[in-house]
Amino acid sequence: MNPASPHTLRNIALLGQASSGKTTLTERLLFAAKAIPAAGSIERGDTVSDFDPLEKSMRHSLNVSLTHFEWADHHVNLLDTPGTPDFLGRAFEALEAVETAAVVIGADAGIGAVTRRAMRAADGLCRMVIVNKIDLQPQRIAGLMTELTEMFGKVCLPINLPSPQGDRVIDCFFSPELGAETAFSSVAAAHDAVVDQVVALDDRLMELYLGQGESLKAEQLHDAFEAALRQGALIPVCFVSGTTGAGTRELLDVIAKLMPDPTEGNPPRFFRSQGAEAAAVEVVADPNRHAVAHVFEIVNDPFRGKLAIFRLYQGTIAPGSQLFIGDARKPFKVSHLLRLQGKHQVDVERAIAGDICAVARVDSITRDAVLHDSHDEDQIHLHPPPFPTPVFGLALIPARRGDEQKLSDALHRLLEEDPSLAVEHDAESNETIIRGLGEVHLRTIVEQLGSRYNVKVETREPSVPYRETISARSETRYRHKKQTGGAGQFGEVALRIEPLERGAGFEFVDEIKGGVIPGHFISAVEKGVRQALGEGVAAGYPISDVRVTVFDGKTHAVDSKEVAFITAGRHAMLDAVAQAGPIVLEPVLEVHVRARADLLGELSADFAHRRGRITGNSALADGRAEISGEAPMAEMGDFESRLKSMTGGDGSYSIAFSHFDRVPESVQQRLTQEHQQRRAAGHHGAATKE
Repeated sequence: MNPASPHTLRNIALLGQASSGKTTLTERLLFAAKAIPAAGSIERGDTVSDFDPLEKSMRHSLNVSLTHFEWADHHVNLLDTPGTPDFLGRAFEALEAVETAAVVIGADAGIGAVTRRAMRAADGLCRMVIVNKIDLQPQRIAGLMTELTEMFGKVCLPINLPSPQGDRVIDCFFSPELGAETAFSSVAAAHDAVVDQVVALDDRLMELYLGQGESLKAEQLHDAFEAALRQGALIPVCFVSGTTGAGTRELLDVIAKLMPDPTEGNPPRFFRSQGAEAAAVEVVADPNRHAVAHVFEIVNDPFRGKLAIFRLYQGTIAPGSQLFIGDARKPFKVSHLLRLQGKHQVDVERAIAGDICAVARVDSITRDAVLHDSHDEDQIHLHPPPFPTPVFGLALIPARRGDEQKLSDALHRLLEEDPSLAVEHDAESNETIIRGLGEVHLRTIVEQLGSRYNVKVETREPSVPYRETISARSETRYRHKKQTGGAGQFGEVALRIEPLERGAGFEFVDEIKGGVIPGHFISAVEKGVRQALGEGVAAGYPISDVRVTVFDGKTHAVDSKEVAFITAGRHAMLDAVAQAGPIVLEPVLEVHVRARADLLGELSADFAHRRGRITGNSALADGRAEISGEAPMAEMGDFESRLKSMTGGDGSYSIAFSHFDRVPESVQQRLTQEHQQRRAAGHHGAATKE
């Protein structure tokens, strides 16, 4: 069945810690809704979501998997996402396609680092919390609810409650069972808390509430409930067991009756143009308007070709529709419109605004592309979610000579799929370097190169990805003049550079007045500046977090050429950086460790030894604790083996990039000296060769 209108659609992403039971819960929901004949299991390897051979062998999700089902005359698109820190980039893709982010927490494990990151990433969407595995440790659920409100605010309110044994769930919203026994709180208290929170945002409803002198019906609360979700004033909490099925039907009712449809969620953030010129574009869930869709996931199958999965935000798409990709002037024809159930694909007759579908074998489609059927929507794009920064690196060398191009092609396809994968080329070592979110992420990429694309590689650890920036403002002027007897080269550029806040990247500003540098040479100046950004000054590392302004220059009527202004821009930039107090930045990691509580002192001492610091700790069950801290990447090379030694193999940890920070002066001196030695060796080698 295709959705009848946007009002019957629900788009939900399941996020949360690995082992919180997202995939098992997906199976249970599909089974309860009669979308599958029986619930699969991770152990048997027959789940709808984790169908990739690598996912089956690793027993956890690596990709976003799209499923769907019908419940109470509603069509639900459910996206199951990875929960390990190494694959959060893939998980956050799903946030671009949904109105609701459902963060799943295992009652047996509690709130972990990934849970916190998922809640932060989903800010701006409607959010709900699903407490899973209520049958395992029902006595811990009251404490978990307290943790939720302490960490995410008193807006986290249960709309149903588990029984003391965790074998069923009691409704507290639609038809409250006021006399039922619950694991904590009471049905009446939970009901009143939600109603009070909702009516407080609606003066008209508050008047009615006070005037009636009795509880309002769920239908009366619907619009205010949706408004509370949009504003982040309410995060409803539901309870379920994906293993036993307890609470499954109640959760399905909550999704269908209370979660927003595409017309009720916060509007998508579409913009036309970039930077300071970017202007918001209204895109509404109306099937009768121009089609506007966003491609949030690409799957490259060596046998079935490229699959582009998109969320249709506006309009209607059907087989035969002519769609433009971004700013392309020539459209492509939709030959097959597909609905996905895990790896299974079914042809559908149409997709309406709010739905999630896919097209296959259109090579020119890329992830993050906007598909549309009118040139009125040229140059629009969707504001991306905050994808994690890839900083962990691995150098790749083809195992077979002549496979360099094959490796490049395979990495290009993997880059299309993964927003947190980056590929660099180290000119000094002539190596290909991949960067990702952790060791497991990079190892998985290497395995995919072999299994999917038959490219075997040798690997080695690359150097730490230091960066450079400036600590002061400076101005400089550089003239490039070259006369060789024939046509000469002339270009003069005046630049001003100033530091930006950490993580701001690079800004190029044109303040040329009076045409002293013609407009067609400004792009050449920027090209030269960008070349210098990649070279560094202090230690040879890429320069970031700077604003560069070209404000003056000179030209020659005959000799001014693009190459002259590229050269002038590059040298002016290097000179300006040298005068602006260049400093070296190092990547700092956010580290979360779970270990016995009595090891806090030893772990704190280890962090201090690594130039790190403990930022917090929280008690867990069974005498364990989670310790949070920060430490430079350069100091974390042997952390895993050290942790195993300290905990007897009983500790676990997760690492994610946090930010760049200035290195100590002693480290900068060492890096600068090493850079000078490399340059001297290079010059010596070149001179010898000559």
